[in-house]
Amino acid sequence: MSLTSTRTFADNQSLVVAIGAIGKDTGVPTVAGPVRTSDGIEIAIHDLGGSGPPVLFAHATGLHGLVWQPVAARLAPAFRCVSFDHRGHGDSDGAPGLDFDWHGLGRDALAVAEALGSPLVAVGHSSGAAALLLAEQARPGTFAALYCYEPIVVAADPPLGRDTGNWLAAGARRRREVFASHAEAHDHYSAKPPFARWAPEALASYVDNGFEDLPDGTVRLKCRGESEALVYEMASAHDGFARMSDVRCPVLLASGSDSDALGPAIIRSLQDRLPDSRTEELPRIGHFGPLEDPPAVAASIERFLADVGPSIRFF
Repeated sequence: MSLTSTRTFADNQSLVVAIGAIGKDTGVPTVAGPVRTSDGIEIAIHDLGGSGPPVLFAHATGLHGLVWQPVAARLAPAFRCVSFDHRGHGDSDGAPGLDFDWHGLGRDALAVAEALGSPLVAVGHSSGAAALLLAEQARPGTFAALYCYEPIVVAADPPLGRDTGNWLAAGARRRREVFASHAEAHDHYSAKPPFARWAPEALASYVDNGFEDLPDGTVRLKCRGESEALVYEMASAHDGFARMSDVRCPVLLASGSDSDALGPAIIRSLQDRLPDSRTEELPRIGHFGPLEDPPAVAASIERFLADVGPSIRFF
């Protein structure tokens, strides 16, 4: 950030950073509307409210930035919460040629971070957490600290390459995309896993903001099934694990005790390669923990930031 003070993170708790409505005397850049990535993709930004130092949120595959609203609502008294939609998700542009190399997801995060000013604190979930790690690897110093809930980083060096047989991709291609209304979509999702475990406000945010209105009055998923499938297929193709030691900022690797995605062994393999990291297992939640129990994840984020805060400086 362009703040000239060298106050610590804790001191800056009282600094109001109003994205989109900032006073010139703060020196913090104004961000209004979408930003453009280095490869020309327009990325939608969402101001989730609050005051204080900005915290950037990155979402998981198939979702959008507004699903972070329930978590952000619990952090907003102390932080300015900002999220964005990855390429091919929400209100952002699609990926040209349906190229969903995960380094592109990292470029999405970098574009928003550059607009907000670095170094930033950022929070990511699943592919969004991996995107933050890839962004920091590409441009060290972008982030002051990273909270990564079950980052999808395959423990393989060199990378395994594209997985065309990925079972999640097969499911995404079968996913129903069109519903008669938002209400029908909500009823559909609330009765099936993993959505049935989500907090009501998280599911409502996903449905209310994840569908576009069609001319015939129906609604359709903004993140199309083929785009979601290709993101899954490319999960094993990035080199984030090989370059993990390039991430030198404090990192928390959080996971859910009921997760079927990342077990303790995988978390340890990531932690072993990170110079400054710690882990936390949150009880009674799974891979979609930030949407299943927003209060618990928000409290975990607060604990992490309170722990590393005195060592973080905003410039």
